[in-house]
Amino acid sequence: MREELGDYMPRSRFTLVCGVLGVCFAVFAAWLIGGWGGPDTVLAVSDLGSLLAGGFAAGCAALTTRASRGRQRRAWGALTIALAGWFFGDAVWAYTELVQGVGTAPFPSLSDAGYLVFPVAACLALLLLPIGTLGQSQTRPLLDGVIIAGSLFVIMWTTGLDEVFRLGREDWFAFAVSVAYPITDIVLLSVALLMLTRARSGQRGLVVVFTLAMAVMAVSDSLFVLLNANGSYTSGALVDAGWVAGLLLLAVAAMMGLRSADIDFGPARPGSQTALWLPYVPLPLAVALGANDDGSPTLMIAGLVVVSAVVARQLIIAEENRRLLVTVADQALRDPLTGLANRALFRDRLDHAVALRIRDGRHLAVLTIDLDDFKLVNDSLGHPAGDALLKSVAVRIVGCVGEGDTVARVGGDEFAVLLEDCSEPPIVLAHRIFDAFDQPFSVEGQEVFMRPSVGLSTGQSPDEPATSAEALLKQADLAMYAAKRSEHGGVAAFTADMHRIDLREVDPPRDRDVTPRRSGSAGLQLFAQLRRAIDHAELSLVYQPKFAVPSGRMAGVEALVRWDHPERGLMLPDEFLPLARQNGLMGALTEAVVERAVRDAIAWRAEGTDVPFAINLFPPTLGDLELPNRIVRIVTDGGLSTDCLTVEITEDFLLGNVKRAGRVLEMLRDWQIRISIDDFGSGYSALSYLRELPIDELKLDRHFIAPMLTDERAEAIVRAIIDLTHRLGMTCVAEGVENAATAMMLADHGCDVIQGHYCSPPVNASEVLSVASPW
Repeated sequence: MREELGDYMPRSRFTLVCGVLGVCFAVFAAWLIGGWGGPDTVLAVSDLGSLLAGGFAAGCAALTTRASRGRQRRAWGALTIALAGWFFGDAVWAYTELVQGVGTAPFPSLSDAGYLVFPVAACLALLLLPIGTLGQSQTRPLLDGVIIAGSLFVIMWTTGLDEVFRLGREDWFAFAVSVAYPITDIVLLSVALLMLTRARSGQRGLVVVFTLAMAVMAVSDSLFVLLNANGSYTSGALVDAGWVAGLLLLAVAAMMGLRSADIDFGPARPGSQTALWLPYVPLPLAVALGANDDGSPTLMIAGLVVVSAVVARQLIIAEENRRLLVTVADQALRDPLTGLANRALFRDRLDHAVALRIRDGRHLAVLTIDLDDFKLVNDSLGHPAGDALLKSVAVRIVGCVGEGDTVARVGGDEFAVLLEDCSEPPIVLAHRIFDAFDQPFSVEGQEVFMRPSVGLSTGQSPDEPATSAEALLKQADLAMYAAKRSEHGGVAAFTADMHRIDLREVDPPRDRDVTPRRSGSAGLQLFAQLRRAIDHAELSLVYQPKFAVPSGRMAGVEALVRWDHPERGLMLPDEFLPLARQNGLMGALTEAVVERAVRDAIAWRAEGTDVPFAINLFPPTLGDLELPNRIVRIVTDGGLSTDCLTVEITEDFLLGNVKRAGRVLEMLRDWQIRISIDDFGSGYSALSYLRELPIDELKLDRHFIAPMLTDERAEAIVRAIIDLTHRLGMTCVAEGVENAATAMMLADHGCDVIQGHYCSPPVNASEVLSVASPW
């Protein structure tokens, strides 16, 4: 029904109806002025015209009430009651004059009860309109109303109300009713003008028409009271046209409300320029008229009230302006989304803290925090969800620091913390902030995990002390990039060697996205589930045995990770490793794999067999200088020797990252962990790294092994690589061996180890010791 009513008043129909109303009013006014048909006809036209205008206006208001909702509906409902009251008064008036034959209805009468319902209900309708203004005190609108009402009272008093008061004292009831009209009109017109100063842009036209209607009817009421007090009022006089004009304007306002019944005008807006001067519009006329008064006490009291209200209003405006300047100054130094300090305020406070440290030797530290997984949230759930997440992150960071510390948002998903005279080591607080992200954030009903990278600088590095705010920020940023580069997240404190970090390698391009395409929400949900699976050790391993040639003895196993997803079933690495790699989970996933493989190796040892095992390291974990220590700690804590472990790295990653990976590989090799190049020959091989890096083993790619039996060139390449590995003192492993003939050919060429479905498919840990030799 609301949609049907909303379509009832398109612009063309609205214009047509307004035109018809204008013509009807012109004819009505001309009839009253011309006196066509004699006094009886003019009386009938006046009474019936007013009755029809009131009924039409009430009908329009009722229709708009039905089409509206919420507070607008209550406002138009109140106006419907007001117009219904007026219609009742007109009906009683017309019945008295036209049916009972009374020339002019008596005053006061039952009709006045209906007429006086109108200003009360219309005032309520104005107050119920969803109009509001930001940045103003609640007292200022009240003073505006006092100024307007006082000025209008002075105008009405000097133009006739004083005479009504003087002439009407013999009949106090009639006098009270007479005075009620101008008083209620003053209040109603004041409220209308007050609402006009506060109306939003989409409502201003409607409120202007409403205010104009009130003004016309107020003038008509005042003239009626004055003429009636003098005994000179007769029905059909021109003053009746004023009431009809007001009623038709209210009908137009209702039709305007019908056209905008479904419009959301948005939040309250700041005060307009109109609100500043409109309350003063009637004041000059009131002053001019009051200046000719002979010193009436009533007028003097009204003038004193108006002057007091004007002075109080100016004082309030001055205070509002002062608060506004303070607010603007504060907003210039605050992040509008989170309410935290922005970069400018943070830098100002950091400059001040550095100056105090130089002068008084105070301690300070700077933390920079970057959300490594934030882009996924923005891309998946949209920017509003990202904004909500940033607000939650801000609250969580603030909850970790002291009241005297400064937390700022210095970039899209970057935050900074200034610690001054900390009661605890800054590194402890940095880890507290990092640990605060262990719990998920709730965004649009979904659990979202964030992984921060936290950089710390105290400016007290023995190799490179920071003596300026700029140097401190740069050091904290470098430390944060070092933490990000580790791809395990965490906290990094600045050291001088961090200047060697190539920032272009910290955030590699994401345009090589190989993640299976899913809806944004589904991709984010899968990411959260993967993180939970890693954190709760829900990933599983299968092992593919490797056999020595030609003895057939099991030379070890390669650990292959699997994810038994609760909804998607068993997922292979290609289905979830790209998601982990692109969102910084590879470090945590690698540790989870090593921990599980160590537990299985301990179980095999308990059954009497030591089984060497290999794990795969994927980019960009080889940029994490802490990775070797974490792997070694996991292995040794399990009571195993590190020489039981082989790490396999892919050749394509080494091609662009030899220097970055070299140090990590050397650290692993120092702990007797074997290094294997996986899928050798699958890319554009650079033989230089065979000389530069501490490599123990080459694994020939299956694409060379599979065609050996039918492709002489493939066989020659395999034979040459086997010979090369032996000359370099390395072990050669052939993967993807699918049949006995290929295995025999590899044995003939001197291959050391073979692996593939011919030897054994991947098996569970409990089946490893029972796998039979393929020979």
